[in-house]
Amino acid sequence: MKELKPPPEAYVDPKAFEIARIWAADRKQVVTFASELWEDPRYWGMMLVDLARHVARAYELNGKMDEGEALSLLRRGFEAEWVEQTTNIDGRLGDN
Repeated sequence: MKELKPPPEAYVDPKAFEIARIWAADRKQVVTFASELWEDPRYWGMMLVDLARHVARAYELNGKMDEGEALSLLRRGFEAEWVEQTTNIDGRLGDN
């Protein structure tokens, strides 16, 4: 099992907590997340946009492409998946 290390800030902030984990397993995306974290789903939307911005920034820092270009491509991918879902989502509430 290959997992990412938490960021340094998570170790020093006593109030830090994990929001989500996304794994590639059995040739599919497997997700666990703090489903009861926010009452209003809009906060999940805001978090997902922030995550997209982090990903776009990483593309620029890795020298792959400009942050703005990466963010535009991310948005196009999001919109394409929104219109025509390529993966069936099944799930259950866990015991976290």
